[in-house]
Amino acid sequence: MTQKLLLNQLNNVALAKVIIDSFDGSIYQACAVTVGGREQPLWLSEQQRLRSNSLSEIRELLAPLHIGALYLRQNSAYDEMIGQPLRSEPNTLLLELSQP
Repeated sequence: MTQKLLLNQLNNVALAKVIIDSFDGSIYQACAVTVGGREQPLWLSEQQRLRSNSLSEIRELLAPLHIGALYLRQNSAYDEMIGQPLRSEPNTLLLELSQP
């Protein structure tokens, strides 16, 4: 089993890429992209995943970390809502965010 990436243990670790996923209803959660391109969730504690209802708040929580590139990812269900056939690739928007 993979060890959880706890925020308080990552202060001296360089993270090449962090993605903040945006879900319906203003829910944001973050994951780090590890060596090999695997995404691993970030955690506030052993029991609580890094999640917020505010993009600003989640960015503030990530600010002390050494992040190479920070992204916001939105997966849209628009095609499904209007009855379009399923795509082979998801309808995903990936935006690079500036860092404080």
